[in-house]
Amino acid sequence: MKQPLYKKIYAELHEAIVEGRLAPGSRVPTEKELSEQYQVSRITSKRALTELEQNQLIYRVQGSGSFVRELKEKKATGRILFVLPFANDLSLGNFTEGIYPVMQEHGFELLMTPVDYLEKTTAAELMQEFDGLIYYASNTFSYYDLLFECAEKHFPIVTLDKKLHEFDFPAVMPDNFQGGQLATDHLLALGHQRIAYIFGDTHHPQSVRQRYLGYIDALKKAQRTFRTKLDDTAASIANALAYLEEHQVTAAVCENDLIAIELMRALRQADLHVPANISLVGFDNIQAAALVDPALTTIGQNFAEMGRLAGNQVIEKINAAKAATPVPTETTTHLVAVSLIKRESTQLKE
Repeated sequence: MKQPLYKKIYAELHEAIVEGRLAPGSRVPTEKELSEQYQVSRITSKRALTELEQNQLIYRVQGSGSFVRELKEKKATGRILFVLPFANDLSLGNFTEGIYPVMQEHGFELLMTPVDYLEKTTAAELMQEFDGLIYYASNTFSYYDLLFECAEKHFPIVTLDKKLHEFDFPAVMPDNFQGGQLATDHLLALGHQRIAYIFGDTHHPQSVRQRYLGYIDALKKAQRTFRTKLDDTAASIANALAYLEEHQVTAAVCENDLIAIELMRALRQADLHVPANISLVGFDNIQAAALVDPALTTIGQNFAEMGRLAGNQVIEKINAAKAATPVPTETTTHLVAVSLIKRESTQLKE
């Protein structure tokens, strides 16, 4: 007998949850997304989600969606919201290995959601629903009205990846400056003299500026005179090939892995080869970096350690607020060391 379609959806989601491919706290596809993915009606996809909920595999949050439960969950003493732009694609950075043990140890439930959750909630609703917030800041200027209201009420917030200087939120960040140094030092050690820095566009976020400064620092210490300027719009991915040829560049540090992979593709289309014609280093060590050909040398972030620190920081703030402990006047910023991951996209300068 043919298996009902809702059972097929249920079985595949159940397997993904049990095997950990859908991590606890991560968002489950919506009824609409499932109906489009499986080419079924909304009623069919809803039935699959309802069965998952009845079997205590997922839980629903009004206005936000469905989320994966902890399989061995003890009664939570509080709830923490983790806003992550790429919550639906942890291949871009998986913090769960570090953050979930902290949540379990202290008895907190973690809800992981994409950033659009903040677009459809108010500060009052956020503070009523949750005890604290971990906010991965994709930039340093979004949701200032909501964050300001939360800060006024001393709501526990910790930022990831960037420091919001207008607020006293603790921040957990990779050491981007060190990453720029490591990438550039690696290329210098391979004998490259003319090393470029390739930006994605003309908007340079805080993390990219720090990586760039590490690049400049390494070149200065090596007494290299050629360097890419921060305002050099020619050194963007759109104009990279002409820039590399004009300046006889033999190696480049890219602001992130996605830019490096895109540049690799453009070079291939121009019949230029990595690393034979040019060596490339990326940043972030996303999953795709190891899968491209050639595999990308990159700077790896310790996502597990950042998750652990962010979890401990927000719980510390929650506990301090409950105990009415005075809030420190000096904001804490944790820089987490990065590492060079050598692969096949770099080689000795011939």
